[in-house]
Amino acid sequence: MAEAEQATAGRGGGRARMPLLIGLALALALGAGGFYATWTGLLLAPGGGAEAGESPGPLPAIAFVPVDPVTIPLGPAARAGYLRMTSQLEVGRDEAAEVRMLMPRILDVLNGYLRAVEVAELEDPTALVRLRAQMLRRIQTVAGEGRVRDLLITEFILN
Repeated sequence: MAEAEQATAGRGGGRARMPLLIGLALALALGAGGFYATWTGLLLAPGGGAEAGESPGPLPAIAFVPVDPVTIPLGPAARAGYLRMTSQLEVGRDEAAEVRMLMPRILDVLNGYLRAVEVAELEDPTALVRLRAQMLRRIQTVAGEGRVRDLLITEFILN
């Protein structure tokens, strides 16, 4: 019985290797094709598909409204004494004057939010993205939907 199994295994050895060889040949062919496409610029071209002589399109109609620097004392439990934040608001050109008029309300909402945030969260270097999103949402609520596009934090210092 054992001899019959060995004879069967000996004859089928070539058939068992055939899918492996086909897979290896296909992998090599696809790898070479991908290398060629990347090397010649057909795939992942550095220009992003734009022609060399083509100029970029016009800038969108945006304006940046500076926000007065905000300085918040952190209290005796913090390692730093205060937080200083400077930022700018990205708005449409037509809404810039309206947003400037609302600046006292915007500063009030920023001061109120930053004073309520735990000191440990302010000291966390990865928290800036969450803080920025929270502040932007509050500013958009005060200014009205569609007026403020983004909040750009230009300075965030714990000292």
